[in-house]
Amino acid sequence: MSKSDAFENDILDLFFKNVAIADLAENDTTSPATTLYFSLHTGDPGDAGTQATSETAYTGYARVGVTRGAGFTVTGNSVSPAANIDFAECTAAPGSPITHFGIGTNATAGQAGYLMYSGTVTPNITMAAGVIPRLKTTSTITED
Repeated sequence: MSKSDAFENDILDLFFKNVAIADLAENDTTSPATTLYFSLHTGDPGDAGTQATSETAYTGYARVGVTRGAGFTVTGNSVSPAANIDFAECTAAPGSPITHFGIGTNATAGQAGYLMYSGTVTPNITMAAGVIPRLKTTSTITED
């Protein structure tokens, strides 16, 4: 069973742009989440993972919040950040390369938050002191 292209687009609009799906899903008008949080991972968090699964822990790391709505671009069945997402600079103890990113609901690094989507970082980001990890606007999540 698969979803229609229109429904895939509606799901992305609901999650990332806070646009209701007519007659089906409301955008939680009582207390909507206004921000989603990007996380960086040293391995695939997988379908059963949380925001903390394989999350990087380099010195200086913090998750980055992106505002629902203007912070995302939805085109067809794909979503991408509307602007590059820069993470905090690695100041020491770089750890493993960054191979994946996640999008979830928890702002605090290391805490298990609701992981909505994850994807690969291509090319991987090799960490060293002075490196500022960046996810570009070409980083996409595709509903299929």
